[in-house]
Amino acid sequence: MLDTLPRSPHRRRVYLMRHGAVTYFDGATGRPVLPEQVQLNEDGVAQAQAAGAAFARAGIRFDRVIVSGLPRTVQTAELVLTHADQASLPVQVWPEWQEIRGGRLGDIPDAALVQAFTGLQQSPVDEDQRFLNGERIGDLLDRVLGGVERLRADPDWDCALLVLHGVVNAALLSHAVSGGQRLMMGSWVQSPACINVLDMGPGPGDWLLRACNFAPLHPLHADERSTTMEALFAQYLRYRQQRA
Repeated sequence: MLDTLPRSPHRRRVYLMRHGAVTYFDGATGRPVLPEQVQLNEDGVAQAQAAGAAFARAGIRFDRVIVSGLPRTVQTAELVLTHADQASLPVQVWPEWQEIRGGRLGDIPDAALVQAFTGLQQSPVDEDQRFLNGERIGDLLDRVLGGVERLRADPDWDCALLVLHGVVNAALLSHAVSGGQRLMMGSWVQSPACINVLDMGPGPGDWLLRACNFAPLHPLHADERSTTMEALFAQYLRYRQQRA
């Protein structure tokens, strides 16, 4: 007898987080802090703790935890795991998922500053678009999507926590909701320590998005209207004015 009943493919769960809030400009001097060194601020710590508590309340257990290796992702993951009662889980570093790399802000002409800071919010983003005069979107997609294939090829996990970055998450979400295409949609907002819930199927186009940009401390985003890059641009202009 022909079996015509629909079959559900085995999908694995990915909890994709952005790191908690950080301060990219030094409070005392106003100078930019190196992105490779920036640490979670007080808000970022509270956000990561709240995310961990949310996982604990839901009874979610991870069997794979991956970070980019930059301190802000490592700190966030450790706080999440501690407050999710899973502090003993090892944390893996996958450097291909580090944040998009900017260039020297001082090398950007004044007329190009707005585009340099906010150009990635336009959708779809051209692969030749550079982030703050640095890395190309095409080069970011090469490494981020390579990491996706690495994760998919690994059979030894069922529920993974990824703690990454805003633009990296946007690339992953764009890939997932487009059915596995290579593209970057710049309109994905990723609040600090937000949680995205994705199910990864066996094929590159088999993804389900179940939740996006869930921030446990501010689930309705009532006080948010600007993006991270818009806020950073305002901070950078204040820094320039202080130096003038």
